[in-house]
Amino acid sequence: MASPAPEDLRIASRIAVFSGLRPETIDRLIAPATIVTLKQGDCLFHQGDAAAAFFIIVDGWATASRNGLTLAVLGPGSFFGELALLDGGDRTATVVADTDLTLLVLSRREFRSLQSTAPSVAYKLLVELGTRLRRADAMLADLAERDAAALAALSSSL
Repeated sequence: MASPAPEDLRIASRIAVFSGLRPETIDRLIAPATIVTLKQGDCLFHQGDAAAAFFIIVDGWATASRNGLTLAVLGPGSFFGELALLDGGDRTATVVADTDLTLLVLSRREFRSLQSTAPSVAYKLLVELGTRLRRADAMLADLAERDAAALAALSSSL
């Protein structure tokens, strides 16, 4: 793991969660982060693992899955790992690198500092959590409709 280099800070300025922030604010927020690189096929963490960090993809692609079901394909600018840091729970998904992957990594302490010192970033995290919740709700509704239709078909055939 390494500290962010100047080019990483420039890349960070193009990441949506940091959009609208002045370059010196981004520098200050990202300075404590570390850069982690993974090879294609490496697993960053498994569903159920204890959480200790927040991740932002700088370069590359990864897949988040739960119980073998793909939840999301994540690319440059995507962030993940915030839920377990916010609620103290374990990881809710497994994340695997689909390509070589470069990540900005913030520890729990750095993540909390980010929330308190950059309210606009905290707000963008909340908006993304809301989007993810709505997507999950829609998926559950779709599954419930399929189950109801399957049960109706089964009961009518009896």
